[in-house]
Amino acid sequence: MGPAADWKRVLATLAPAFTERAATYDNTDEFVAENYADMRAARLFSALVPRELGGSGLAYSEACVLIRGLASCCGSTALAFSMHQHSVATALWNYRHGKAGEALLRAVVDGEKVLVSTGASDWLSSNGALTRCEGGYRFTGNKAFASGCVAGNLVVTSGRFEDPVAGRQVLHFSVSMPADGVHIDRVWHAMGMRGTGSHTIVFDNVFVPEQAIMLRRACGEYHPIWNVILTVALPMICSVYVGMAEAAAVKAQAVATAKGDDGVNSLAIGEMLNDLTTAQIALQSLVENANELDLEPSIEHANHALIHKTIVARAVVNTTGKALEATGGEGYLCRLGLERILRDAQAVQFHLMPAKKQHRFTGRLAMGLDPIVHVRTANGSQEASAEAK
Repeated sequence: MGPAADWKRVLATLAPAFTERAATYDNTDEFVAENYADMRAARLFSALVPRELGGSGLAYSEACVLIRGLASCCGSTALAFSMHQHSVATALWNYRHGKAGEALLRAVVDGEKVLVSTGASDWLSSNGALTRCEGGYRFTGNKAFASGCVAGNLVVTSGRFEDPVAGRQVLHFSVSMPADGVHIDRVWHAMGMRGTGSHTIVFDNVFVPEQAIMLRRACGEYHPIWNVILTVALPMICSVYVGMAEAAAVKAQAVATAKGDDGVNSLAIGEMLNDLTTAQIALQSLVENANELDLEPSIEHANHALIHKTIVARAVVNTTGKALEATGGEGYLCRLGLERILRDAQAVQFHLMPAKKQHRFTGRLAMGLDPIVHVRTANGSQEASAEAK
């Protein structure tokens, strides 16, 4: 991709094919491979990387709008893409603030490599075991909901390590998908978002060199890295669902207008537009909270992101439900594409954090308490009970 502003032209070029393919990917449970190939050719995967590192230098807020536009064509494509982009955005924040990040950004530019994130399902305690070996570690574990892993090149993940001095830790690292011991367990058969290819990645005694370790933190504790990840990731993820809700609203308005007002569908359209506006306002606040990645992340920023994600989730689910109501029986038929959007939209509830866990996190923080509730396991160690999923 050339100048950063070219993404609008690229999106307009890709949109018709992505829209046409969406139903097929949904019906077959196949990963959106053709769409990814087209985006790779357009260099969208490196769009957010700064120009001095070989990327297009796309602004963070513009990347969110790009994701939103992709979602209006194909929710699965946009969601898988957002998982790559929020890993890029986190690396970009690190790079701009003098922390490790440049190597990952350069890797993305080199061949338009796709990043696969397992962070949300790992959350505070992670899973999988790291053991010491010469030159690094050996890692064994399973990572579920790895969106885009079928086309992935690098997995950004973490695992547990029993440090003889520091105790149980979580180590963050990246692993090459073609590495020995890495394979995909194709178990993703879901209600919606079927084209994301969110299979489970299996790591069997995979070598992780010492230099690949990006972060060490105490297992089960809320680390400041989450203030970065939540603040930059949630606007991108929520952009997917708002884009889908906007597409649902367009379909519903067209059907209801063609039918004429029967005294009920106009009410449903009005309610739908109120919910859509709520989602759009909350998303705008999320994007502004990230401030083009020019911020010193804090738990207040993270809490803001979590609250607004819950608002977006509720408003998106309501919007798509009202869109179906407004279209009546026609909306129930697959040919309109509304039922697919409605199913895809349900997934927004399960991203970090589901509503009730967010409510507890926010409420405890407001009361001056540790926002994470810890419980004792059978072996006496502490684990965070407020897991993401």
